[in-house]
Amino acid sequence: MKKILVFVGFLTVIAGVIYANRAWTTLRANAKTAQFNEDVENLFVGLQKYKERVGNYPVGGNAQVAKALQGDNSKNVIILVGRKTELNEKGEYVDPWGTPLRIYFSDIGVLIRSAGPNRRFDDSTVMEADDFLRSN
Repeated sequence: MKKILVFVGFLTVIAGVIYANRAWTTLRANAKTAQFNEDVENLFVGLQKYKERVGNYPVGGNAQVAKALQGDNSKNVIILVGRKTELNEKGEYVDPWGTPLRIYFSDIGVLIRSAGPNRRFDDSTVMEADDFLRSN
């Protein structure tokens, strides 16, 4: 009987450790997703301010957009983008997982794409696709 109680206690501890690990992983993932959402909202606000002051959205890729918001534009206007938004060594905006964002412009708005936690840009046919897409 004593061995059974020890065994049940051991299984309870193992189950608790597994539960705590999953809860911690979920908490961390939710925090990074919240950070991504905040960063993108700030970037949308910055891009809209840029368009209002310069007359159009910046042109080029991620690094050129970052430079334009930092004052490298025809009117030398500097646009602050919320809290310190992360840039990589190439000067590109990155998501919370360290992957450069993809920024697309149209006449009516902006689309920002993150590769998500797997750090790989997937198409919609991939079962493990975890990309984030946001538009204003």
